[in-house]
Order: sequence, then structure tokens, then C-alpha cells
Amino acid sequence: MDYTRDTDPTETKEWLDSLDGVVEVRPDGVRLADGDFIPSELVVWAAGVKAPDLLKDLDGLEASRSNRLVVTPSLQTTRDPDVFAIGDCAFLITPGETRPVPPRAQAAHQQASHLARHMRRRLAGKALEPFKYRDFGSLVSLGEYSTVGNLMGFLRGKGLFIEGYFARLMYHSLYKMHRRALHGWWSVLLDTTARALTRRTEPRVKLH
Repeated sequence: MDYTRDTDPTETKEWLDSLDGVVEVRPDGVRLADGDFIPSELVVWAAGVKAPDLLKDLDGLEASRSNRLVVTPSLQTTRDPDVFAIGDCAFLITPGETRPVPPRAQAAHQQASHLARHMRRRLAGKALEPFKYRDFGSLVSLGEYSTVGNLMGFLRGKGLFIEGYFARLMYHSLYKMHRRALHGWWSVLLDTTARALTRRTEPRVKLH
């Protein structure tokens, strides 16, 4: 594939999935394990998520290579049904999928809501329903004067890319919703006021 030309998004994704590991990062690009070189002016390194080492030896519970506890669709650990795991420390491959639920904020929020509802069923001796992850897309903030991209994966089963001011509003709205869920409206109000006074000291690149 010609790395310098524009390609179809589907073709590009298939190509990215087939790439070997990066063995060298240079000022003008990256070199892969198979010897190929990809020229680039900007390289963004995404290392992934690894859970704390203590989880891999936690009372004999099954853990993945990234130390995340392996759970069933009901979010119960595979070796002890009385232990539940959610969020970044949970490794779950839902039926019909080949990849685990990503360790992201929206997955943790959905799992927490699911577990809060079904813990009552557990205490009542009823069967637990399986967790179903719903991907609402990704938001990336590239700075105050840059665009914000968003890939919404839930609109009629197709992806939708948006950018600019509308995407930026969505990013800030989603961030405020998470803050409200964790700390309440008063905390969000105070935090918003504080950020308005200290905008120049905030990081310019964020990923949600």
C-alpha cells in the first residue's frame, strides 16, 4: 500500500490491523518489524491499558495477559461467581465478538450501571442477565484551536465522522455528564468555573 496517498477508510483499517509491530520511531516516520517504513510528520503512540500487577495473582482468579480479571457476560469472575469486576480491571469478550470490551470510560460506565441494577437480582436469588456493550463512538480533543473528531458507531449501524465546533460541544457535554455522575452538579459547576479561570494551564490534547 502507498502510505502517502489517501485511501478508502475500510481498506486503511484492514491494512492497519495487518501491520507488524513498530521497532523504531524516527523524526521522519516509523519502521516496522518487517522492514517497511511509514513516513510521518507526527507520531502518536498509543500503548494501551494494563491493570495493576496485583490482579494477576489475586486469590487465584483468572487474569488476562494485561492483568485484567477475566469475567463472564454477567461480569462475574470465571473462578469465583461471588467476585465481580468492571471497568479497566475486567476482561470480557461478549458472545459473538472476537475482541474484548475496550477498557474505556463509556464501557466502565455501562458496566457500573448494569451491575448496580442486577446486584439487586443477585441478592434476591434471581439469575443475572448478560452485559451488552454499546459503542457510542470516540471523541478526541486536539486543542483549543484545532478540530475535535467523533466517530459515532450507533447511528443506524454506521459510523459518522464529525469535526469542528459541533464535535467540540459534544466532547464538553459528555465530559460534564461524566463529572455529574461521579460528583454531582455542584462539583461540575465549581469545576467549570475553576477551569474557566485556568484555561491556559490545561493540556491541549485529550482522548475520551
